[in-house]
Amino acid sequence: MELIRLSATDLAARIRAGETTSEELVTACLERIGELEADIQAWAHINPDYALEQARNADNELKRGQATGPLHGIPVGVKDIFDTGDMPTEDGTVLHAGRTPAYDATAVGLLRAAGAVIMGKTVTTELATYAPGKTRNPHDPNRTPGGSSSGSAAAVAAGMVPLAIGSQTNGSVIRPASYCGVHGYKPSHGLIPRYRMLRQSRKLDQIGVFARSTEDAALIGETLMAFDDRDPDTRPRARPALVKTALADPPLRPRFALVKSPVWDSADTDVQEGFAELTEHLGDRASPVELPDIFRNAVEWHQIIMETDIALSFEREYRAGGDKLSNNLRQMIERGRGYTAVDYNHAVAQTPLLRNALEDICGEYDAIITPAATGEAPVGLESTGSPIFCTLWTLCGCPAITLPILQGSSGMPIGVQLTSCKGDDARLLRNARWLTEAVEP
Repeated sequence: MELIRLSATDLAARIRAGETTSEELVTACLERIGELEADIQAWAHINPDYALEQARNADNELKRGQATGPLHGIPVGVKDIFDTGDMPTEDGTVLHAGRTPAYDATAVGLLRAAGAVIMGKTVTTELATYAPGKTRNPHDPNRTPGGSSSGSAAAVAAGMVPLAIGSQTNGSVIRPASYCGVHGYKPSHGLIPRYRMLRQSRKLDQIGVFARSTEDAALIGETLMAFDDRDPDTRPRARPALVKTALADPPLRPRFALVKSPVWDSADTDVQEGFAELTEHLGDRASPVELPDIFRNAVEWHQIIMETDIALSFEREYRAGGDKLSNNLRQMIERGRGYTAVDYNHAVAQTPLLRNALEDICGEYDAIITPAATGEAPVGLESTGSPIFCTLWTLCGCPAITLPILQGSSGMPIGVQLTSCKGDDARLLRNARWLTEAVEP
C-alpha cells in the first residue's frame, strides 16, 4: 500500500520497526505535494530539502538507538499562525509578510519533542478569520476547503501529510474537516498551550488537529496536551490517555443525544436527510434532545466576545494597515470596538451557565451528535462557508470531533460532529470510534 494512504499510527509503528524510514515517507509526501499543489495550493511555505534533512536526522536517531517519541519521523503540517523558529510565519496577511520568528510556538516544540518532521506551513485565511486564502478543496477545486485552517484540512485530505494542526475560535477546525472529508478534533479549551500562536481571543482560541482516523487524532492530540505557564488557561495535570481510551471498547454500548441545536434551520437538505438516516440507523442508541432555552442567545454572545477580542488583538494592524485588511475583517474590528463593557462582560458571564446546562445531558448520554457544517463545501472560493454549527461548542470550550461518515447529493463529504462536556475528551474519542465502526457498511 502507498505510504501516503496509511494512518499516522501505522506509519509510526512501521518506522519504529524498521519496515520503512522517515526519509521514504517524507519523500512520498513531497512527491504527492508536487503532483497536486498547483491545483490545491495548501502550503504557505515548504522547503523540501529541509523536510528531508529532518527525516534523515530522525532515521539516524533511530539507528543510534535513541529514544523515540510517538510521532517519530512522521511529517506534520503546521497552520501558518504558529511561530516556527526555522520558517516564516506570516498569518495569512500581507501585513506580516516576511515575518521570521526566532522561536517555536509551544505546540510546535511539542511536535518536535515527539519526533515529528515539521513538513511546512499550511495556508490560513487572513489572520485566521474569514477572508479566504489560496487553498482549494481537494475533492473539487471549484469549492472552498473551509477556513480558517484551510491548508491543514486540504493537505491531510489530499494525502500530502498524514497529520496537521490548526486552530478554532469559531469553526476553523471542524468546518474545514467536514468539507474536506477528514477527521477534525478540537480538544477542550485549555488542554493545549497556545503560546506563540496568533491570538484572536484568549477566551475562545483553541488548537485542533486533522487526521485520517480517530486513533490518529488521539495520537497527535495527546502529544500536544501539556502545561505551559505562559498560557494562563492551561493547568498542571496528567496528560489524558487519549490513545488508550480511544482504542478501548466502551463498557456499555453508548447512548447519543441527537441535538439539532437552535440553528437547525441553517442546515441544508443533505444535512437534514443525513441526520435522519443516522438517527434511523442508530435506533434506540440515540434520542432527540432539545437544548435548554439559554442556548438560543449563544451565537450572539459568541460574536460579542470574539469581535471585541479581535478588535483588541488586531488593534495594531487596524491602525497601521487598515486599508490592507479585508472589508469583512475591518467590519468585525469596528463592531468589536463598538460593544460596551457591559455587553462583553455579560456575554462572558454566560459561558459557565451554558456549561452547567450541558451537564444534565452529558450525565444521561455518552456524547452529543450534531451537524458539523450546514452542508457540503459551497461552490466558489469567495467565502469559507458558515461555522454556525460549531459556535455553541466553541463558546463552551467543549471537545468536538467531526467524522467523515456522510455524503452529500453532489458526492462531497459531510461530517458528523460529536461533542460532550468540557474535559470529557478521552471518552468522546472512544465513542467517536464506536460510532464510526457502527455506521461502516
